[in-house]
Amino acid sequence: MTEATQQNPIAASDQFQLGIRLEGIFMPHARRQREKFYTGSSGIKPWARFVHYTSAESALKIIESKRVWMRNTMCMADYSEVMHGYYMLQRLLLAVEPRKKQFCDALDAIWPNVATEAIDLFNQWWANIRFSTYIVSISEHDDKEDLHGRLSMWRAFGGNVARVAVVLRLPWISAAPEVLNLMISPVAYLQEGEVQAVIEEVIGNIRTNGDFLLSVDRSLVARTVFMMLVAGVTCLKHEGFCEEREWRIIYVTNLFPSPLMQPSIEVVGGIPQMVYKPPLDVRVSDGLADLDLARMFDRLIVGPSEFSWSMYEAFTKALTAMGVEQAETRVCISGIPIRS
Repeated sequence: MTEATQQNPIAASDQFQLGIRLEGIFMPHARRQREKFYTGSSGIKPWARFVHYTSAESALKIIESKRVWMRNTMCMADYSEVMHGYYMLQRLLLAVEPRKKQFCDALDAIWPNVATEAIDLFNQWWANIRFSTYIVSISEHDDKEDLHGRLSMWRAFGGNVARVAVVLRLPWISAAPEVLNLMISPVAYLQEGEVQAVIEEVIGNIRTNGDFLLSVDRSLVARTVFMMLVAGVTCLKHEGFCEEREWRIIYVTNLFPSPLMQPSIEVVGGIPQMVYKPPLDVRVSDGLADLDLARMFDRLIVGPSEFSWSMYEAFTKALTAMGVEQAETRVCISGIPIRS
């Protein structure tokens, strides 16, 4: 990323401009969430801070290997993963003929049959999306959480598991997700009426931007509609989870495979399962420079634990070995007085 890009990420490239405009048309709620979180007092920022809450053991493995673990949505704590969004889209768009017809007619007026093709493709891939989607969850991080982290997130682990929060600076623009074929999207905690309003907004956006969409390659429009549906099922969550302020890094294994994604069988919580481990390491590929873990690392917060000082020492050493400068000043211990 050049210095000019860092100062004005919106002006990065024509391709980026095209991408954010298409997102604004077909995924307007996500576009607003993205822009809001990446906006500071002086305008759009080149990066924003996110946090990954995890066990101390997993965090150490991530730092030592410079690879994060992506788990199947079927193994996540929320047992309604993917299905919640799927049922929502079925009830409000895909299985509701008047609204589905409105959506298809709006696009057909620009590119005949492109909506039907995208929906048919989504239906063909649905089983694969349901059972072969892998994610890693990150959360928006505020300055006020720098010292202690977020209480609700520490509590989410429960038990006697040693926990840490890894804070990262994720760039607004990066080619790395395309190298790894990953999608990064904010989670939407919407009620049915709100989802319906977004669908109606999308239909209105299509009608308003007809000339622009006609100038875009037809296959790109079809792919964007398809990815709108994929994002809908993977990034719509029950409103009760809203305090998590989650974003998701998503990989659908057979849909857009990447040779850099390494699967392995791991035991997580006593359950053997497949895990994908995308590299966050520029040594693997020059295209991963923006997502190199040492470059993105901001700070690490050791969660409430009777062994907090031992963990501080271990993580300081591991981060130094990874190439993080002044690691001893970038690891802190949460002072929230709860039992681990």
